[in-house]
Amino acid sequence: MRSEENRRMVERLEKQGIIKTEAVKKAMLSVPRELFVWEGYEKLAYEDQPLPLGDTGQTISAPHMVAIMLEELNVGEGQIVLEVGAGSGYNAACLAHLVGKSGRVISVEVNGELVQFARRNINKLLLNNVEIIHGDGSLGYPPRLEQEIYDRIVVTAAAQSIPRFLISQLKRKGVMLIPVGDMQMQVLMKVSKEADGSLKTRNICDVVFVPLVGA
Repeated sequence: MRSEENRRMVERLEKQGIIKTEAVKKAMLSVPRELFVWEGYEKLAYEDQPLPLGDTGQTISAPHMVAIMLEELNVGEGQIVLEVGAGSGYNAACLAHLVGKSGRVISVEVNGELVQFARRNINKLLLNNVEIIHGDGSLGYPPRLEQEIYDRIVVTAAAQSIPRFLISQLKRKGVMLIPVGDMQMQVLMKVSKEADGSLKTRNICDVVFVPLVGA
């Protein structure tokens, strides 16, 4: 394991003010990123850049973007988190450390090859609180169920608008992060569901994500 490289990456992000909390710092230190990059990219695992995941058209996000999203989500122990777009499973592994053994991470991935890749990676770390599901995450999970289930929802691909089933499945006082826009312009949006069910949105930063595939 290249734990020294991981430590340097995390320290760099902390100095830049991107990692702000001890919880996110510990989570990222606990996940060996080289296990989650595609074969042949191991030497670049700790560079601050997105890396392609084979010929799937998807990427593992740059470490700074993972850290930004983890900080904005403000995940707590025992929470239930839905991730739309598992990719290699790296983000789900970090989330697993944040929710702890009493929490749960459900990660839905539309690409079958990546489902198998993410499951293998998660299993290497013996993370029993993560489940990688093969399906269309834009419909939520379970699909099309209009019931408040999740404390946090994170979408790792850009949608033209916020999928309505994800809004339905977000609990009151819950938070969703989702990149919104097209291939020319996207913004990372933070959506908070108030106690009365109303939504409050805030733009975090400009981003570039692959498009969300789904209904």
